[in-house]
Amino acid sequence: MTLSNLNTDALRARRERLAGKLGGAPALLMAGAPRPRNYPATTYPFRASSHFLYLTGVAIPNAALLLDGAEATIFAAPHTAADELWDGPSPGPAALAEATGCAVEPLDALPARVAGLEAATLPAVDLPTRVTQKKLLGRALDALAPRDEALADAMIALRLVHDDAALAELRAAAEGTTAAHLAGMRASRPGVREHVVRAAMEHAAMERGMAMAYTPIVTVHGEVLHNNVYHHELAAGDLLLADVGAESEGGWAGDVTRTWPVSGAFSPTQRAIYDVVLASQRAAIDAVRPGVRYRDVHLAAARGLTVGLVELGILSGDVDELVADGVHALFFPHGVGHLLGLDVHDMEDLGDRAGYAPGRRRSAQFGLSYLRLDRDLVERMAVTIEPGFYQVPAILGDEARTAVAGDRLDRATLAKFADVRGIRIEDDIVVTADGADVLTAAIPKTAAAVEEACA
Repeated sequence: MTLSNLNTDALRARRERLAGKLGGAPALLMAGAPRPRNYPATTYPFRASSHFLYLTGVAIPNAALLLDGAEATIFAAPHTAADELWDGPSPGPAALAEATGCAVEPLDALPARVAGLEAATLPAVDLPTRVTQKKLLGRALDALAPRDEALADAMIALRLVHDDAALAELRAAAEGTTAAHLAGMRASRPGVREHVVRAAMEHAAMERGMAMAYTPIVTVHGEVLHNNVYHHELAAGDLLLADVGAESEGGWAGDVTRTWPVSGAFSPTQRAIYDVVLASQRAAIDAVRPGVRYRDVHLAAARGLTVGLVELGILSGDVDELVADGVHALFFPHGVGHLLGLDVHDMEDLGDRAGYAPGRRRSAQFGLSYLRLDRDLVERMAVTIEPGFYQVPAILGDEARTAVAGDRLDRATLAKFADVRGIRIEDDIVVTADGADVLTAAIPKTAAAVEEACA
């Protein structure tokens, strides 16, 4: 994001709220370091730490933000003549200070500034930056100290509830994500390879100045949940699952999955399963409102899916018993979604501390154990809702795993749906005062609308 586009007031307000939650205690947030691909001069595209980005709005390699009471200071390496030769001109300290509302000092002044200061920090995900943190603070970071825990909890409290500036960024990311999915539907046809569709989707985002929020999943093998290969040729009768999200210029994520027929029309069996997954997603979205436990949103999706599978004859028995036993997880083995913000799985660098409310722990039950979020929903929280149906050989071929179903799973009926490898339907949701605002509602989702978009 260019400095002229920064919302200085919003950034200042975030830092002030954080300082208030910390009682003025000092905190050090690191931007992170570029990561080499094959040798130091060739790096992956730099993406600043989301915590640093949330409070400054700028992506400056190796920079640091020191909050010390009411003072906020960015420490950054001065741009040299050699830097300008290779990278072009960069805003100077005065421009950076005006845009961010922070004081700006040279990076080499940081060690003296933090010496003897009992500053809290959040351990960086990249090793070089974590080593730098240890040297600066003179302590190990293998486990969070009490002051680090206080900082983590304060950041989580802030980032769980999105301010107006954040919501605007999420809406921008949703617009770019919408364009990407429409482009992917138009590009799909028998005979092309998955990478052609991926390229079309990324192109639509790049046209809007947006990168990808994560590595895209564009595959005819939807039963592989995180499939990151793109060499398969699309064939008539295939379903293409595309889990693709654009990242706004400010670094905020979109995250949407759609599944569509390569030939432009669902087969009867594909349409039947698709409608079951869609009903499951709608049941989950209908459950969203402030005060509702996200685990119950997941279970609403599970019940919706199970109702449909019972109606199709794939499963039999009492729906609530099937869900309680986890039988549905043979086809829906993951959680229904996660937090969304500056990270596509927002704040998961902090682990279940961010995703799970105090006192809550992950279930040991297969399927439910993969639920990434178990908090009560609050207004302005952003989440994804993404149930699915998958025929995963490693699950369905495992006698020990499928024993929970017993004779409630009709494999003869299931075999009739062999042309469905995997279907997932995902949208980005903001919790409102009385329900849910679907940011990505413009992306076709009913079977008829998907077929029309593909045509």
